[in-house]
Amino acid sequence: MTRSYNKLWKLMIDKRMNKTQLRKAANITTNAMAKLGKDESVPIETLEKICDVLGCKIDDIIEFQAESEDMQNG
Repeated sequence: MTRSYNKLWKLMIDKRMNKTQLRKAANITTNAMAKLGKDESVPIETLEKICDVLGCKIDDIIEFQAESEDMQNG
């Protein structure tokens, strides 16, 4: 299963927030921000902090896709 944070980036655009602003407001590391940018796994606590800042739910910022769907779309 793969993850995509495209919903997060779109939400940030809607809220006129850049990555640095989000990182500081959510008090997350630059390493965590880099992992988000690469669609890598981050701790659930990191996602919770982001949701607190953006006033959203986790499924508003992350999307999961089955491996088989990836292969069909690839």
